[in-house]
Amino acid sequence: MAVARVVEFDGVDKQRLEELVGGLEGGERPADVPATEFVMLHDPDRDKMLVIFFFDSQSDYDKGDAALNAMPSGDTPGRRTAVTRYDVAARMTA
Repeated sequence: MAVARVVEFDGVDKQRLEELVGGLEGGERPADVPATEFVMLHDPDRDKMLVIFFFDSQSDYDKGDAALNAMPSGDTPGRRTAVTRYDVAARMTA
């Protein structure tokens, strides 16, 4: 079963979002984060962000979680307020 890591951040303004998106374009995916996909959701009115990583298995989640937790705080989008693990119950794409 797929697993998702959902991280909430505060203090992510438009400028910080643009920095993050710019850093992603043309960048390489970290080898120690075996996510199959990730999604960034931004609420510009409240300077909040959700980042969702999808993993194929619990062992991939554990590896990615450890690597993401070890990141320097300056490399994160903002102030991390929560990290939650979810089983992916259903998923649909267009």
